Order: sequence, then structure tokens, then C-alpha cells
Amino acid sequence: MIRKKVNDKSPSRQQRSQLWRSCTTILTLKQIHASMIVKGFNSNISALRELIYASAIAISGTMSYAHQVFGHITEPDNFMWNTMIRGSAQSSSPLKAISLYTQMENGCVKPDKFTFPFVLKACTRLCWVRMGFGVHGRVFRLGFESNTFVRNTLIYFHANRGDLAVASALFDDSAKQDVVAWSALTAGYARRGELGVARQLFDEMPEKDLVSWNVMITGYAKRGEMESARKLFDEVPKRDVVTWNAMIAGYVLCGSNQQALHMFEEMRSVGELPDEVTMLSLLSACTDLGDLDAGQNIHCSILEMGSRDLSVLLGNALIDMYAKCGSIAKAIEVFQGMREKDVSTWNSIIGGLAFHGHAEKSIHLFSEMRKLKNKPDEITFVGVLVACSHAGRVDEGRWYFDLMRGEYKIEPNIKHYGCMVDLLGRAGLLNEAFDFIDRMKIEPNAIIWRTLLGACKIHGNVELGRQANEQLLKMRHDQSGDYVLLSNIYASRGEWEGSEKVRKLMDDSGVRKEAGRSLIEGDNKALMHFLFDSKHKFDSRKSFLELYGG
Repeated sequence: MIRKKVNDKSPSRQQRSQLWRSCTTILTLKQIHASMIVKGFNSNISALRELIYASAIAISGTMSYAHQVFGHITEPDNFMWNTMIRGSAQSSSPLKAISLYTQMENGCVKPDKFTFPFVLKACTRLCWVRMGFGVHGRVFRLGFESNTFVRNTLIYFHANRGDLAVASALFDDSAKQDVVAWSALTAGYARRGELGVARQLFDEMPEKDLVSWNVMITGYAKRGEMESARKLFDEVPKRDVVTWNAMIAGYVLCGSNQQALHMFEEMRSVGELPDEVTMLSLLSACTDLGDLDAGQNIHCSILEMGSRDLSVLLGNALIDMYAKCGSIAKAIEVFQGMREKDVSTWNSIIGGLAFHGHAEKSIHLFSEMRKLKNKPDEITFVGVLVACSHAGRVDEGRWYFDLMRGEYKIEPNIKHYGCMVDLLGRAGLLNEAFDFIDRMKIEPNAIIWRTLLGACKIHGNVELGRQANEQLLKMRHDQSGDYVLLSNIYASRGEWEGSEKVRKLMDDSGVRKEAGRSLIEGDNKALMHFLFDSKHKFDSRKSFLELYGG
């Protein structure tokens, strides 16, 4: 809701010089910074202002550099504090905006009307309601509540995270003359799921700006009401990339992935340029569809956007897409080409390799990750345990399981336990697998018992298979494979009477066998889907729709 403006017009700063207008890369920024140090870093207040503005606002991805620079300024003025708070509030670490504001107040630097909107934006993004109320109190005491920009941000904060009654009270006669205030209140109701009220406000608006259109379209998209979203989309007088992103993300969210790809083609046909958010949604669509060709086309479109270095989010999404579409070579190529990697990057490649049977390479990359001092998380260990299971490395798998708990203090979840049961079951250590389940600190689910039942079938253990099946039937009675596996175990041992009893039990329960399906292959796919469920990853659909107030 707070409009980003790279060309700052605030009265607290002069027009930017040609030198600073031409400073558009981190390399140029560092060159100018070095020149300032030679001449006396803190000697020129105007240059310091320009340096902070360029690193915090004008140049993308340099916020951490801005914090480093800011730490060396002996007496930052209000403009510098406000610019740092603004940049932090808009960054991936809005908490830093709150920290800066606290330092500002504790340092006896009095905040002004430009300070509070960005502090409130950070509170909104962090869902820090109490902090937001405290900031509102400070605004009131300093007499800024009537300032249009501050008031609109207060409306947005209260409408989204705070008190709707306060937001409505702030929406007085003067606010009703301002389209931004209308959009702020509408966005709040839409975000809270009260689309009826939001739509009523939208319809009553004396003037609708593009933000208000995008808010309503995003609200419908988030609810999966794509017909209503499309109707508004077709009525928008003028669209921007946010409008298109809302529709594409909405289609992906509700599973209409092919429609999302068609929407992208429509977007390109009218000359609208995509951004990173567009591409993240489209890669999610390709991953869900398992459409490698479409994914490769999106990758080409990303390269056509002109950025030499992939962002971490785009790189991770590409690795995930290629791995899940079966193109491990391309996944590795993207991984190796990424200059910056986070834990999700490593997780995607380690898990992708493990899932597709490249166990040795997966385990090697995990070792490399640790050597580089990248801290693995619970998802990383799912990948490496699956790799150990596929490679038959039982002792190594046990060691990694203990490493996870001992060195990294990660408590095993149901997926880690499932990996260990699969590891032991594949190796034929069925008694140990049963003992392991008995010692689990959490209740085993049906997938764990089904995994063990499948292992009993492979290794022909009737008694343990019967026990695993008993546990399964306590949880569910409608899966034909549960009965067929046990029946086949009896049959493989020549115990035809036992096999017939299981078949009769299945018939008496009204369960029909699914035709034309390999049970073992199906079990393996079900287990892998359970272990590598991608919901833990960055979900561009949800993140986009949350970001734009739907």
C-alpha cells in the first residue's frame, strides 16, 4: 500500500546530482564510497545523504551495504535515519526498521512525519500489533495524526493488523477525499477475508486508483474466486505488472496451472513486462504440472529479462522445477551457476538428487554444505536420509540421524522417522524397524506403517507384515493396497489360506482393488511425495497474494 518512489521528492533533500543519478550499480556505489573516504568520509553531509539514499533505496539489493555505511556515520540526520528505516521496512528484514527506529528514539533524534509511515509499514509486515499501537500513540503525542501520509499509513496498519474500529474512525471526512485512504481501508477488509465489505467500499469509491483495483483482484484470487477476479481484471482501465501477477498467482493457487501459463502469454502479447514475482508463480505452475518444456521456456524468459545473476528465490525455484520435472543435469547447472545460495538452495538440490536416485552425489553435496559452514535444517536432513536409504548406507543414515539431534539440535519429525523406517526396511532390518517405531516420540502415521508393510512384502516376512497391516487397519480401511500387500506376502510364502482370508476381509469391507498399478512403485511415489512435499518452500503464490493485501 505504501507507494515505492525511487525519485524522492521529500523537502528534506535536494535534487540528486548527475553523479548520483548515474550511480546504478553496487560497483559504482563502492567507487564513490571509496572516493568519499579519501576526502574525509564524514565531512560532506550532502554526499552522505546521497550515499545512504543510493544504497538503501535507489539500487536494488544493497540494503546490507547501506547498514554497513550507516554504522560509520558519526551524526546521521533525520533524512538518513528515515531513509534507512524506509529501505529496511521495504526489505526482506523489516525487523531492522524497528531496530533503527528504537535507536533513533533512544539517541534523542526526534522522529518526524516522514519516519512513522515506514515504521508502521514494518509493524504491518511483521504483524507486530502492540508495537504498532505504541507507534500510533507516539504519532498522536507529536501531533502527526492529521498528516495525510501518516494518517493513511495508520489506516492501513489498523485495517490489516490492528483495530478495524480505529481504522474506520481515522477514515473521516477528510480521508474520504483521498483515494489512498479508500484503498488502505479496502485492502484491510480484503486481507481479513471480509470481501463483501471490501467490495462495498470499492464500489463506493468516488475515484478508483490502480492500487484499489489490484487490492480487489488479489482478494478474489486469494479466495480462489477467479471468475470474479477475471471480471474485475477485464474492467481495469489500465493494468500494471501487479494486476497480471495477481491473476497468474491466483490461477496457480487454485490449481489452474495451464490457465496461469495462458495468462502469461496474454500478458506478453500486450507488451507488459514480467518481474521476478511473475516468474516465481509460473515456475510453481510448471513444477505442479511436471511440464519440463514449459519450465525451460520460463527459464529462457528469465534470462531475457537481462539479469546476469539469478536471485536466490528464482534460482531455488528453478532448481526445484528442474529436479521435480526429472532434469537433474539442469538443476545442477543452475545450482552451480548461483553466486549466492541459502539453505533452501542446498535443500532443493540435495533432495532432488536423492529423489531421483543420485544418492552418492546428494550425500557428497551435503558434506560440501557442511564444509562451507552452511547450517542444514530439518529439510536438509530429509534429503540426506533419503539418499542414504536409496544407497543402502544404513550406518551412515543412523549417523546422520544422530548428528541432526546431537550437533544441530533438530528434533526429528514424522518425515525423519519415515526416512529411517524406509532405510531399515529397504535393508531388510525389519525387526529393528519395528523397534525403531516403538521408540518413536511421536505417533507413527499410516505412511510409515505402509512403508514397513511394503518392506515386509519385499523380504517375505509374513508375521511382521501381518503386524504392520493390523496397525494400518486401525487407521484406515479404504486402501486396497493395504490388503493386497499382505495377501501377496502370504501368497509368496505359499500360505494360500492366509492370502484368501485377507482377500475376503477386503471384499467384506467393500474395498475394490485399483487396477493396473504397481503397489511397490506406488508406495515409493507416495512416500517420496510425503517426504518432499514442497509446501515448506517459498510459495510465490501465497507470498504474492499476502504481500498485496488480498
